Amino acid sequence: MTTLTLFDGAGNLITNVRVRVAPDVTEFKERLKQILPNEPIEVRTANDGIVLSGTVSSSAKLARALELAERYAPERVSNLMNVGGVQQVMLKVRFAEMNRTVAKNLSASLGFGGGDVTGGINTLNNQGALTNALANNIPVTQSNTGAILFGFGAGSTQVRLLLEALEAKGLARSLAEPNLSALSGQEATFLAGGEVPIPVPQDDGVVAIEYKAFGVEIDFVPRVVDGDLINLEMAASVSSIDTSSNFTINGDSVPSFITRQTSTTVELRDGESFAIAGLIQDDFTDLSNQIPWLGDVPVLGALFRSAEYQREQSELVIIITAHLVSPTRGEALALPTDRVKPPSEFDLFVNGRVARTERTGNGAASEVAKQDFGSSYGYVLD
Repeated sequence: MTTLTLFDGAGNLITNVRVRVAPDVTEFKERLKQILPNEPIEVRTANDGIVLSGTVSSSAKLARALELAERYAPERVSNLMNVGGVQQVMLKVRFAEMNRTVAKNLSASLGFGGGDVTGGINTLNNQGALTNALANNIPVTQSNTGAILFGFGAGSTQVRLLLEALEAKGLARSLAEPNLSALSGQEATFLAGGEVPIPVPQDDGVVAIEYKAFGVEIDFVPRVVDGDLINLEMAASVSSIDTSSNFTINGDSVPSFITRQTSTTVELRDGESFAIAGLIQDDFTDLSNQIPWLGDVPVLGALFRSAEYQREQSELVIIITAHLVSPTRGEALALPTDRVKPPSEFDLFVNGRVARTERTGNGAASEVAKQDFGSSYGYVLD
């Protein structure tokens, strides 16, 4: 801002003009209405900058207005705008894993004894004492699951034949469905599990303790970009302690962990689902042990060899669903414990009744109680 003084040719004062230099907000307002026609944004000048105020419908349109204002007043833009609409996101994550195992084993062992002669043939590597048990007519232990023992005598000679056939099948199902809500642009974390102390040797010989978390973990940052479009940055993992592969540090047993994790950024709209990770694993093992040459004999060679077959299949899928949500009053929420009625002392000790689920009647309260536990708490979907 300055004052301009004008004189004529004779040196007489004509006038004083106050000059104020500011961004061209008139042109800026016209451009703003062309780019964002339905947004009620107010434009004012302050000192040598531009002040924007009002409520816009999304953070993406707010960013466009700020970018345009920077063209007219670089580094002199004051943002007083707010973002309207629902700006809270509930994330539903589903971890589904299936493990299937099939194992088959077929083996044969032969033993004989008579007088001072004892011998036998064993095709099982994991049972070194089996030949002696066969030759001396010792009962087969319980570790020989699926075993059949045959025997006959010819004079003083005793012959024993052990056939072992074992088939094992297993199926494991793992499912976790954590739900978590956060404000747009804010980070949210979730852990359902525990922490295990891990000894960590230091340079001075002192052993420090660090805690390793395990279970279901989620870290995510939602951003409502435009309307119901959600930009989601997340990291998710499911881990468990593997006691079969522990190791020792300075005499302390340290556990191992089985972990499935993913980290990604996706965009999806309100109510849409996305499969962010998937794994199909198929492991196959085929092992055959036999006595040289004798195991190659047709038909009878089965008595001199053992065969093992094992196959493991696993499939893991991680699916996420994002919802725009708004808070509700507490009386509209239902908890998993609302429908469970604890027994009285008389019912427990005399009638033998334990806690049971109450039957619901008519009315709004019963309608809430009839909702599924997975969708009847936290936030109400907008």
